[in-house]
Amino acid sequence: MSLTSLYYTVEGPVATIALARPDKLNALNGTMHAELRETLDRCERDEAVRVVVLTGEGRAFSSGQDLTEDLPKDKEGRVDLGPPLARDYNPLVLKLANYSKITVAALNGPAVGASMNIALACDIVVAARSAYLQEAFARIALVPDAGGTWILPRLVGPKRALALMLTAEPVPAEEAQRMGLVFKVFDDGSFAVDVAAFAAGIANGPGLAQRLTKRAVAESLSNDLEAQLDLEARLQREAGFSRDFAEGVAAFREKRAPRFEGR
Repeated sequence: MSLTSLYYTVEGPVATIALARPDKLNALNGTMHAELRETLDRCERDEAVRVVVLTGEGRAFSSGQDLTEDLPKDKEGRVDLGPPLARDYNPLVLKLANYSKITVAALNGPAVGASMNIALACDIVVAARSAYLQEAFARIALVPDAGGTWILPRLVGPKRALALMLTAEPVPAEEAQRMGLVFKVFDDGSFAVDVAAFAAGIANGPGLAQRLTKRAVAESLSNDLEAQLDLEARLQREAGFSRDFAEGVAAFREKRAPRFEGR
């Protein structure tokens, strides 16, 4: 697929997908969704890629759904938002939630509406100091979607999540970090360099152990403690049989940096 609304680059084990409609503040439309799904599939097929960074071009991560797009209508001529959710947003959020590789949402600027929830569906969120997150749906009399009503209460608690949704107040990057929505905040001037270094650090880590850890955290949301302890034991056995574990132990004994293979 020839990309018209995204930029896609690969540097070593890190792939970067940049939403690229800066004149529209990277507003999401059907074309961008299709290209994003295809590019995520491409990354997943590429064995050399270990980390996928999702960011934006220009001054925004994304302003959310492009409300100027020709949206479907029902028999009475009313805009019907159900089909775009079923076709675009829901599959994207599920893909990110179940993605086999580590995903990093790098918020170069505001992440508003559905784009905030897409960012939160990634494994890790980092942000530029000037960025903010906003559940802006209430401002146009809509309900948060793209998984926001599921993800946000689990991150900040139901009371705070509801307040953020009902007020549609923007959350500055540093406050989002204190809330646990953002892992790291980088200065605007060095944001791209800092994100690249951060992603490379993860990508050069023990890939198998990272994937198993990601699975353990995901399954913990529905497991009781006994089930989680059993899962940890099974996954730890798998990690313990890996070449990366042998390399990690050898590097520790030899007082050198490990050279992980991801298996």
